[in-house]
Amino acid sequence: MRKINIKIGFITISDRAARGEYEDISGPAMQNWIKNAVLSPYTVEDIIIEDSQPLIEKTMIDFADNKHCNLILTTGGTGVTTRDITPEATYTVCERILDGFAQQMRNISLRTVPTAILSRQTAGTRGSSLIINLPGKPDAIAICLGAVFLAVPKCLELLDQSNIQIDLDFIE
Repeated sequence: MRKINIKIGFITISDRAARGEYEDISGPAMQNWIKNAVLSPYTVEDIIIEDSQPLIEKTMIDFADNKHCNLILTTGGTGVTTRDITPEATYTVCERILDGFAQQMRNISLRTVPTAILSRQTAGTRGSSLIINLPGKPDAIAICLGAVFLAVPKCLELLDQSNIQIDLDFIE
């Protein structure tokens, strides 16, 4: 297996956080969870952007095609309001949608939150990048990542032969 430098992209999608009106707590929650789960060295790209489909698409494409992020995690914009358009942007930029990620995230979330059925997280691939949309609440981020992260190393290996080591004790 060839050596791949792991790069993880974190995209917070929030109008108010992007304008500085609201402290971004979701982006740091994603990064903290990954810090605890991933044992392999990795580098980080992160950004806070507004809920604009063209901007979300442009950012995902940049993280995948130009910044070469193996894994791209988004938070925010997965609900049912008119400004929640992260899944639509993800469908547009991804070459393959991985429905199992969305199904598993909703299934596990429904155990504790009855309104999780309204959440529209999804996942897909663009080139050799795996993109996963997460909800906007830190607790929900942890639940969803815990539900799907065991599949991430195999997915990345299949996409680009990368070898990412994870802490099974933290995830399980």
